[in-house]
Amino acid sequence: MTSGRGLHRPPRRRIRAAASAFVATAAVIVGITLATNGSGPDPSDAVVSPTHASAPVLGDRGASHSETRVRGMGRSAPTRLRIPAIGVDSGLMELGLRSDGSLEVPPDAVPAGWFTGAPTPGELGPAIIAGHVRWNGTAGVFEHLADLKVDDVVDIERQDGRTAVFRVTRVAHFAKSDFPTEAVYGDVSRPSLRLITCGGLEPGTNRYEQNVVVFAVIVS
Repeated sequence: MTSGRGLHRPPRRRIRAAASAFVATAAVIVGITLATNGSGPDPSDAVVSPTHASAPVLGDRGASHSETRVRGMGRSAPTRLRIPAIGVDSGLMELGLRSDGSLEVPPDAVPAGWFTGAPTPGELGPAIIAGHVRWNGTAGVFEHLADLKVDDVVDIERQDGRTAVFRVTRVAHFAKSDFPTEAVYGDVSRPSLRLITCGGLEPGTNRYEQNVVVFAVIVS
């Protein structure tokens, strides 16, 4: 992540779900700068190319175009993230938009943050949570995100007292120059979750050249 600037420029229109329809607004995270290894943030990693799309299910294995939409929960802010398989137990801060339209970023290695312009975890649509892999030489909340496996469980406590439980369906690495916008932000037929951090550290440049994206779908 960067110092003094935001993460990327998501669309300003909030992504919201309704029982009968869902319109998804997509934004590319070409570079989600989640810290360089021990040397602080690297501004060159934060690149944005906003787009708008209504896309089929691309990242949630097991879903299909003909699948009946799942209503999901009502909107409620997430308060805590737990991923037992990699030892994550973190509060969640809000990530809104800065004055320049870029996405705010967590100010430290911990906690992770949730994008308030997307559905909340448990609502119909893709909820977005981003966190650091490293920050100023310190292990970030998502240091081991890439170690997750299919069928691992992600629990997210919500302000309404309910817990949205997700099952990991895919762990993917994407070059920052080829970020899959539709798969991450596009229309889906059930409440879904995307966890995002950096990966692909290049020792020669000390930069992360990839994004790690964990796709998950709600199970309870």
